[in-house]
Amino acid sequence: MLWSLIKVVVFLAIVAGLALGAEYLMDSQGGVQITAAGAEYTLQPLQAVIALLVLCLAIWLLTKVVSLIFAVLSFLAGDETAITRFFDRGRERRGFKALTEAMVALAGGESREAMKKASKAEKLLQRPELTGLLRAQAAEATGDTAKASAAYKELISYDQTRFVGVRGILRQKMSAGENDTALQLAEKALTLRPRNAEVQDTLLKLQANAEDWAGARSTLSAKLKSGNIPRDVYARRTAVLALGQARTGMGLETTAAERDQAIEANRLSPELVPAAAAAARAHLAKSNKRAAGRVIRKAWDAQPHTDLAAAFAEIEPDETPQARIKRFSALARMKPDHPETRRIMSELHLAAEDFPGARKALGPLADDAPDARFCTLMAAIERGQGAPDNVVNGWLTRAITAPRGPQWVCDNCQHVHGDWRPICEQCEGFDTLTWRSPPVPVISSTTAAYLLPLIVGKGDVVAGDDTLPVPAYSAASDDIHEAEPVDETPATTPDDPPENADMAETPEPATEGTEDADRRTSK
Repeated sequence: MLWSLIKVVVFLAIVAGLALGAEYLMDSQGGVQITAAGAEYTLQPLQAVIALLVLCLAIWLLTKVVSLIFAVLSFLAGDETAITRFFDRGRERRGFKALTEAMVALAGGESREAMKKASKAEKLLQRPELTGLLRAQAAEATGDTAKASAAYKELISYDQTRFVGVRGILRQKMSAGENDTALQLAEKALTLRPRNAEVQDTLLKLQANAEDWAGARSTLSAKLKSGNIPRDVYARRTAVLALGQARTGMGLETTAAERDQAIEANRLSPELVPAAAAAARAHLAKSNKRAAGRVIRKAWDAQPHTDLAAAFAEIEPDETPQARIKRFSALARMKPDHPETRRIMSELHLAAEDFPGARKALGPLADDAPDARFCTLMAAIERGQGAPDNVVNGWLTRAITAPRGPQWVCDNCQHVHGDWRPICEQCEGFDTLTWRSPPVPVISSTTAAYLLPLIVGKGDVVAGDDTLPVPAYSAASDDIHEAEPVDETPATTPDDPPENADMAETPEPATEGTEDADRRTSK
């Protein structure tokens, strides 16, 4: 409303100024004298102004006529669009102006204004291959996916914009969760632009999600050839794809071909923990214990990990706890001060009921912020050394509320996974999981499988003619998982007689029953 009022006021001011100027010229004296061909012409001031305007108009018309003559000559010389360009020049100028205004509006976040200007530019320019992308982006900014999709489909019909149209529809299909259609569009986009890094990454992600491991490896090779990925990253991701194809370590039955893929993954990336564990189990399936141990030792030297320790324990599943400690000592000497090494050795000493050795193995870990696994180990050590129940329960309580420590965390979305996998289950990122502590420590209950991996084994451990029970801390870890009060009765084996058997509680009811019988007899 205010802007309209301002425009009316300005218009009236201009009209008033022109009227005053014309009145001044009519009342002024003198004029302009023009001499041409011996004739003299005298013009009054108002007549001189009018003559000047007519002269300007004549000059403008003359330039237009000259331009038309040149356009006709160009047309006769073979330029078929010369005359059309001459008549459309003004319209193109207005169209490019509208196009510029649409781009500025879109960059400034004025999506509706950008859509309006883009439509105007398309009408004036009549070049949809030039304005289609701007219309599509403006429609996406306004949330009108139908108009955006129509604009992208229109771009596909032009050779110079076909890639842009396919890429736009590809992004829409991925946002809608139509991954099958998106995969086909990504393959089409890659044929149009084989060296485009964004399309290569998108296709690789879609192929990995669809478990098309062979296709993903082909795409990864294309990235290497085009120089869009370093060679060391290429080797690691090829190993991840081979490990995904092997499907080893994910609780599935494996075939000979899948075991070969696991070994290939470890060859490509020896420091990749899941690949090393899977390759070790593949070698064990072939009864090659030496190769399995070599694979685990090489990976352990890079990063000690519970999965490596579990695979190393599977090499000799029937050994005694003392023999296992001796065999693991060679592995522990590679990284003696690593927290994982200390925790593993502490668990092994607990399995052998060597509680002082278990405490000594933990070493300076108590000086750091304890995690749930450390607290549970300390509870088992205190229980084994006969500490009071309040001390044991104190460590178990801390275990419930302590952070879990390093886990498989996605580098993109920070989602925590229970085990390693090639694709993040949250953001579907490829090869984004690393073994580290989450940015925000996850405080949750833990299971016996996490606190005591397959190092101790399941059930009883046979040592010669004696049968050694599973240590009491495995039961304590179950109590943590269930978040129930801990049974304060020390763990014993079924075959062991209870301590102070002569002072058992069972005779007391019998004594009371005998006294009652005597009283009834006396009555």
